[in-house]
Amino acid sequence: MEKLRVGVIGCGSISIHRHLPEYKSNKNVELVAVCDINEERAQATAEKYGAKAFTSYEELVSSGLVEAVSVCTPNYLHAPITIAALNAGLHVLCEKPMATSKQEAEEMIAVAKTNGKKLMIAHNQRFVPSHQRARQLIQSGEVGKIYSFRTAFGHGGPEGWSVDGKDSWFFEKEKAFVGAMGDLGVHKTDLLRYVLGEEITEVGSFVETNAKEFATVDDNAVCVLKTESGIIGTLAASWAYTSKEDNSTIIYGEKAILRLEDDPVNSLVVQYTNGEIANYQLGKIQSNSAGGQNNSGVIDQFVDAVIKGHEVPVTGEDGMKSLGVILAALESNESKQIVRVRV
Repeated sequence: MEKLRVGVIGCGSISIHRHLPEYKSNKNVELVAVCDINEERAQATAEKYGAKAFTSYEELVSSGLVEAVSVCTPNYLHAPITIAALNAGLHVLCEKPMATSKQEAEEMIAVAKTNGKKLMIAHNQRFVPSHQRARQLIQSGEVGKIYSFRTAFGHGGPEGWSVDGKDSWFFEKEKAFVGAMGDLGVHKTDLLRYVLGEEITEVGSFVETNAKEFATVDDNAVCVLKTESGIIGTLAASWAYTSKEDNSTIIYGEKAILRLEDDPVNSLVVQYTNGEIANYQLGKIQSNSAGGQNNSGVIDQFVDAVIKGHEVPVTGEDGMKSLGVILAALESNESKQIVRVRV
């Protein structure tokens, strides 16, 4: 079988840690092109991976060299680059958040359908074993009715791992559009939709910039969420957890409490109402911290869907629904009202 010819657009941290090495390790992929507006960075990345370097995404997508691309650029470029690639007949794996507005997301989805190409959004938390097991336990009825949840995703901020440090686009509103809530919070909205198996319908939030004096985007956010069946819970996203990353979720059910990525040894702990406890050691969650890095599953799932022709596991519609929660949170913070998710 011929290998899938892939290009990666954007050679920053997410490419370095995830996309490039995971494409390289996939036996069904030939990594043939990379692109970055920083020519030195593009050339260095190209040399490392034996690929052709581009500084213009327009030239890459129209080059005829690739069949699929990863879009790993600042958030404001996700939609225009994705749309250009889809219109050039390429399959697209786009980083999160997929867009900066519902309108952009809708256009991306429509263009993918028009051109008959795959569009997948890189929400990797669905592929964490503890999260998949929790979803299975809930779907099987073992946890009973779900009452509440709390989830958090926080670390010290992108300046600690971004290739540009404090000068990163992550902190610039015109390029990022949103800060910790879009970087980390959107992962958790997607996770909750996946694990609970239902949509988030209402949001109340506080979204602040109080830890990064150099940032023009939020660095701390706390939201109250309500799902379609009436489950209520909280979501915290932060770039101010300076000593230790937190990527935990706790789900409170009728028959058990599920503790996901909350224990240093057991990635899932199930505490049953009868006093029994089940501990699962399912492997560490993906992290840039030492000992946490492993295959995210995103690239392999995307490649498999393209080659075999089946639906991607995180669709454009999924990306838009998870983005919709973030947009509602931003609106709630501005209006000081509970906001319905409009997706």
